[in-house]
Amino acid sequence: MAKEECISQRNKTAGDTSALRNRKVFPSSEKTPSSPLSKGTHSQTAGHHSEDDAQSSNGTSAQCSTRGNNSEEPPSRVLLMLVVGLSFSTRLYKIADPPHVCWDETHFGKMGSYYINRTFFFDVHPPLGKMLIGLAGYMTGYDGTFPFVKPGDKYEHHNYWGMRGFCAVLGSCLPVFAYLIVLELSQSHTAALITATLLIFDTGSITISQYILLDPILMFFIMAAVLSMVKFNQQRYRPFSATWWLWLVLTGVSLAGALGVKFVGLFVILLVGLNTVWDLWRLLGDLSLSLVDITKHLLARVVGLILLPLLLYITIFAIHFVVLNKSGPGDGFFSSAFQSRLIGNNLHNASMPEYLAYGSTITVKNLRIAGGYLHSHWHLYPEGVGAKQQQVTAYLHKDYNNLWLVQRHGENECEKRGILLRKTTRNLHTHLHEAPLTKKHFQVTGYGINGTGDINDLWQVEVCGGQKGDLVKVLRSKVRFLHRATGCVLYSSGKTLPKWGWEQVEVTCSPYLKETPSSQWNIEDHINPKLPNISLSVLKPHFLEILLESHIVMIRGNSGLKPKDNEMNSKPWHWPINYQGLRFSGVNDTDYRVYLLGNPVVWWINLASLGLYVIMVAVASVALQRGFSLGQKRIGMVIDCDSNDSHVLMREGGQLFLGWLLHYAPFYTMGRVLYYHHYFPAMLFNSMLTGITLDVLLKSADLLLRRPYSDWLQRVGLMVLLFSVLYSFYLFHPLSYGMTGPLAHEAGSAMAGLKWMDSWEF
Repeated sequence: MAKEECISQRNKTAGDTSALRNRKVFPSSEKTPSSPLSKGTHSQTAGHHSEDDAQSSNGTSAQCSTRGNNSEEPPSRVLLMLVVGLSFSTRLYKIADPPHVCWDETHFGKMGSYYINRTFFFDVHPPLGKMLIGLAGYMTGYDGTFPFVKPGDKYEHHNYWGMRGFCAVLGSCLPVFAYLIVLELSQSHTAALITATLLIFDTGSITISQYILLDPILMFFIMAAVLSMVKFNQQRYRPFSATWWLWLVLTGVSLAGALGVKFVGLFVILLVGLNTVWDLWRLLGDLSLSLVDITKHLLARVVGLILLPLLLYITIFAIHFVVLNKSGPGDGFFSSAFQSRLIGNNLHNASMPEYLAYGSTITVKNLRIAGGYLHSHWHLYPEGVGAKQQQVTAYLHKDYNNLWLVQRHGENECEKRGILLRKTTRNLHTHLHEAPLTKKHFQVTGYGINGTGDINDLWQVEVCGGQKGDLVKVLRSKVRFLHRATGCVLYSSGKTLPKWGWEQVEVTCSPYLKETPSSQWNIEDHINPKLPNISLSVLKPHFLEILLESHIVMIRGNSGLKPKDNEMNSKPWHWPINYQGLRFSGVNDTDYRVYLLGNPVVWWINLASLGLYVIMVAVASVALQRGFSLGQKRIGMVIDCDSNDSHVLMREGGQLFLGWLLHYAPFYTMGRVLYYHHYFPAMLFNSMLTGITLDVLLKSADLLLRRPYSDWLQRVGLMVLLFSVLYSFYLFHPLSYGMTGPLAHEAGSAMAGLKWMDSWEF
């Protein structure tokens, strides 16, 4: 009845409608199919379907949101093409500059080369992003020979533009996806245009899209997942149709892609999961659906949003392991059994003596994931750190200083055995001095010379779970080294030593004898010409074993990341205020400088919109609770049923606010090093929320002014906003596209007067 009343009042007072605001909202084409619950209602508009479960506080149907004269809005296709054109042109402009390695290109470009060369490596992130970078390079003629040693290295004749171009194309899709998401949620071209403008002309978004990085790939899948989720939600009244299945499957594929690039993809999985739970709860309350129907909906979502992404995610790793089948710099992070599957590794199809014996030269690997090889080098512990003797550490890479010689000490062969470091000729030694980092453990050092030492050099090798006198099997036996004098056991703490320890892993002697992977070791390399060899091919692990091990190594590696020398890390509270950027290229006035920093006007508008959104939602909630309708306006006998902005603000805006929160708040709990670029996924949600918030704010002008003054205020407000963003982009665009010459604080600089915060370093 509310819908009919609104239409009736419009017809009776057609001549007076000029006194009212005429808001323009476009229902999408996906919202027009008939409901399966009400046959013969094909003529109803999508607004009625999509809002059946969301009535206003006074009982008026949300159908009133379908209103206005569509012809006054810019043609949607023209506007979309404009967004596409501007987005791609700003990202692809000067894509080949600078022609040298910038920032983390030294990592991800190198990893792309590893895929082309099929060389195994270790990284803390899942493999999909690097695989796609390598594929892009291969498809555009890059041969994988550039070393990517350090930032600033010239690319010279190497074809690098394909990898940069691939990342830039994916980054160019972000404003387009954001435009479509906001348009679908708000049905307002103005809100969508504001969002697209903020992202297209954000210098930070441009910079992070133009280089060989994982960020544009990650954000592409995040935004694709959100767009697919929103499109799927709009198909709720066409369940199990072709388009319904299409958007469900695309959502699942995008979730797998996001998680396959970085573990940060878990945040968008959580967002989609919460949306799905809410959707199923709504279906459960629809009494017209049988339990069989609800079960079908549940199973469809389990298949599309859980099983399909899981299958794709596992497939990504299967391809990763098949492609990277050659030994490389990542071998040492993994177990001996893992390494035995890598061509070129000393354990691949290798043969060596089966049992440990005196006179054998060995390497000893800790069984803790990423525990490292027992290692020593000529450097001494510094003053004040235990005894000033030779350092003993755990090292994650193959190295000559990992070699140890097993020697006999004394006549009792069953009890007294020693280990001598072959290269430096010092004995493995411990004493009652405190360990460097693990204070309740004892320090382990290299002591003595040419095999001579003292009683603290004696260790007993025991097979874990075995009997006294059991022989030690190479690779297969778990052993521990029991110190004869103190009774402690050799232990890899997993803690990273400071610079004086070359950031290698601390090795201690633990007085706690409980068997753990940190106190268990295995003999990996074994050289003894006096003993017969056996084949090690039986040690190759199954796929699920290497999948599990790779995830444990990645997670531990991620949590242990530390900042590089001379590199600025930041805190999460820095990010929304644009407190500090990142140097991508160059430092001095003679360098080609690129600086990752968001457009200050864009970022500060986003920051202000977060507060404004909370205030507007609070006001709308109180007003609706008190029975005031923010969606209708009554003048005389004329009712303008053209607004459902409070619903858009609270429900659709709430989804975006939740997306921002999920992609931002978890960083406060992380112990790893954090950087400015970690905020960019959250910034995408912030910009989309800003589009909806400012659009609703501008439309509220007619609550204060009468037409045409309210229309003028809306147009002026929109023009000021767009002009501010464009002009700030004009001022700050050298940060993205590169600059040379004087620095910002010097005369004649292109950025003179624009260093608005002392923490900016351009």
